[in-house]
This record gives sequence, structure tokens and C-alpha cells, in this order.
Amino acid sequence: MKYIISFLVFANIILAQDLTGFKIGRLKYNGGGDWYNDPSAEVNLLKFIAQHTNIKTNPVYEFVDLSSGNIFSYPFLFMTGHGNVVFTESEAKKLRTYLESGGFLYVDDDYGLDKAFRREIKKVFPDKDLVELPFNHGIYHCVFDFNNGPPKTHEHDNKPPQGFGIFVNGRLCVYYTYESNPSDGWADPDVHKDPPEKREEALKFGTNIVVWALMN
Repeated sequence: MKYIISFLVFANIILAQDLTGFKIGRLKYNGGGDWYNDPSAEVNLLKFIAQHTNIKTNPVYEFVDLSSGNIFSYPFLFMTGHGNVVFTESEAKKLRTYLESGGFLYVDDDYGLDKAFRREIKKVFPDKDLVELPFNHGIYHCVFDFNNGPPKTHEHDNKPPQGFGIFVNGRLCVYYTYESNPSDGWADPDVHKDPPEKREEALKFGTNIVVWALMN
């Protein structure tokens, strides 16, 4: 099956969401990983974005199935989890078409996703590598300043947090955080018991990601 979509279609999607409120699509994937964890994360992030920017949001948790759902209805997809990820050949082609046509994918390693994600994103872009973004990249400064790159929300293996990207025609279309895990900080306070300052930091960082994706 061919997936044909234009930048104009994505512009219309963004315009439509302008009226109903911007939404994030949680990416459902196969392989057994818990793609569904922390459903309050996007809801809280969208509320925060509405409070601190002029973006009208619709703070709901919605997921889209990569194998059968219409990912093209969302200009911004979010993917997370702790375990395995498997993309079929057709899913990889569909995701590549989405990203090359103007879509954006943010992936947050929730501890244990790294190996599987790096393997599967190579199916999507066998000709491209994840590259670490320099700290002066606009994603770290477009709304709030993060002079040292991604924040360290959770310790995991006590490695420094890193942010990686994949570019298509100079546009960042995939952004991946490793050893950072800001999306845990978006969840309701009683989920991970993060202190208020850590949650605010994570929500500010998520705001930067969304704003950068919609600006570029």
C-alpha cells in the first residue's frame, strides 16, 4: 500500500487542530513494549502548553495504531516504553512517508527502549543515523532555555542525558531523548513522585519540543 500525503495536507491538519485544539498522537507499536504507559503524560503537557504559549490544545490521551490507524491525522506523534519494539516493513514505510511529508515523531526512552528503538528506526531510515544535537540547537531555546540540552528527569544508568535527531531535507523530523526521560515528569504527581521543580522542568522541555515541531 502506498501512503501519499503532502505538506499541504499537514498544513490543513494543523489548521483544523487550531480550531479544535492541538492534540498529540501516542504511537501504538507491536513487539510487546508498554507503549501505553503513563496516559496522563500528554494530557498534562498539553494543559501546560496552553497555559504558557498561544497554542490552543485539546488535552486528551489518544493513541494511533501504526499498523492500521491514521497517523496522518496528527502532526505530532509521541512514542515511549520500556521494552521491545517491532516495525513491519509496511509500518516502517508508512512511518517514513509520514515523517518525510512533514510529520514529527518524539521518542522518549522510558528505560529499556533504546536497543529496540535504534534497531527499528533503521528500518524506517536505513540511510540515516541518529545524530546528537548540539546544545545550541533551537529545540533547546525556542521557548525555555536548556543550555545543557535535555534535562535529567530520572537517573536510569546515571549516564548524562542526550538528545538525538534525524533530519530530512534539513528539517528535524525525529527527536529522541536517552537517559533523560522527561515524559515521566509530565505524568500526574503521584505516579513517579517527582518533586515539583523536576515536573516543571520536564513540562517546559516538552513545550519546547512541541513548539519546535510546529514551527519547523
